[in-house]
Amino acid sequence: MPKELERLINSITYLPGIGEKSATKLAFFLLNSNQNFNENLSDSIKNIKSKIGFCKNCFSLCDLGEDFCNICKSQNRDENTIAVVEEYLDMVMIEESGIFKGKYHILGGAISPINGVFIGDLKFKELFERIENAENNVEIILATNPNIEGEATSNYIIEEIEKRKLKYKTKITKLSRGLSSGYLEYADNITLINALKERKEV
Repeated sequence: MPKELERLINSITYLPGIGEKSATKLAFFLLNSNQNFNENLSDSIKNIKSKIGFCKNCFSLCDLGEDFCNICKSQNRDENTIAVVEEYLDMVMIEESGIFKGKYHILGGAISPINGVFIGDLKFKELFERIENAENNVEIILATNPNIEGEATSNYIIEEIEKRKLKYKTKITKLSRGLSSGYLEYADNITLINALKERKEV
């Protein structure tokens, strides 16, 4: 096998969920694709880091040079209802459910000292500032993953809202327990819709 093809296959195996067999199929697909397709794909991969930025409000992804993402800019979203999620993909899953019409706050992960992720590494300070600066009462929906790290993260938010005396203007809710343990991104639409509809106040 040519060295460049071996190199491509090896690179593809680093993608999550891709083994050597799948990587080989993808490599041969690219080998047989037209040059324009491959060049467009190559450009997209090269630009993914250099042309994507973060929303200054919720820390979602947006085009570089934009201050705010489309959801934060939208006048049709309820700015007094904020779903707190760990990662961008969690937000995507909730958006795909089609039921949520509020806004988001992306923490950038979950508290996990064993994995080297501490409170100061995540966007907690910015979340509390959003609550403090809100003109009206807000609902904070804790939509962290249903696992140990997600629970620790949610509990920290609850404790800090109490400590910072923000409870008077904050309704805190959590997704219902219909979600299986693990990660939000693996939940199906119906389960996610029910978890949002049946969320409970903390």
